[in-house]
Amino acid sequence: MLDPEQLTFEFTAGADKPRLDEYVAGELPKISLTRIRRLIAEGDVLVNGEKSLKGVRLAAGDRVSVKIFAAEKSSSTPEPIPLEILFEDESLIVVNKPVGLLVHPSNTEKSGTLLNGLAYHFWQTEGDAIRPGLIHRLDRNTSGVIVLAKTARAHRTLSKHFRERWVKKSYLALVRGRVERDSGEIDAPIGSVQKDRAKIWPHWRVMEEKDGGKPAQTRYKVVRRFAAHTLLELEPLTGRTHQIRIHCDLIGHPLVGDSIYASGTEGLDSLATQHKIKHHLLHAFRLVFRHPAGGRELNIEAPMPGLMRDLIAKL
Repeated sequence: MLDPEQLTFEFTAGADKPRLDEYVAGELPKISLTRIRRLIAEGDVLVNGEKSLKGVRLAAGDRVSVKIFAAEKSSSTPEPIPLEILFEDESLIVVNKPVGLLVHPSNTEKSGTLLNGLAYHFWQTEGDAIRPGLIHRLDRNTSGVIVLAKTARAHRTLSKHFRERWVKKSYLALVRGRVERDSGEIDAPIGSVQKDRAKIWPHWRVMEEKDGGKPAQTRYKVVRRFAAHTLLELEPLTGRTHQIRIHCDLIGHPLVGDSIYASGTEGLDSLATQHKIKHHLLHAFRLVFRHPAGGRELNIEAPMPGLMRDLIAKL
């Protein structure tokens, strides 16, 4: 179990007799050599349970332990965060990201993210400091399928596939009101409000291309209609920030629980209030893409989070 204030890593040296500082730098690549040498000098790096010096040559079987305090946390700091892994091999890993989990650290939150949980998973399963490569992202409160690369080659290949729109992403969203058309496509450019960025929210909105908006298209089809709500399946053909939330609001059907992009409405709707829903109900339920090694098609689905599933069952 990892101490929330302090992380301890343990390694066993091989037979190549490396210097202590260089060995630790190789095992913990996200920590600078300068910082590692300071940790050694401060007694936070032990060899066989004893303090040592940065230039000491390690013998085969020497046990090295390294203490890193919370101030040193980064996206590669292992943290025991439960993960639902949908697929994994030597090239990539696919996870069903839960609501509320950041994908990577932000300016204000340095730990407790999907990347931290994956770093811990890789230490436990492979004993190696694999740094997963981000290819796409999901908002903190959007759940569902996210794929990350485990090798540089997989990262390059998958990034190209996403960039060239060879990947099909499908979402489920519970929206307000009854959507009358069985299917359709929303075509409206989206841009960012750069001026007064600290004062205006939301930063992203429908914006003419002449004013800086970028093309954005979203296909949708009705999965099921309820008395005052609709379950939609949506496929974003482009990858603009908050695209689905903005486009659903544009057609008059904002996401249940979305108080930010629900224009022309006051606060959350009665369904969200009744069930104390504090986040938008959007789930990335399917990702179809070609495997970066070999090219076989992967069609990976993630079950809906319990709250969303139970709410739909009640409707």
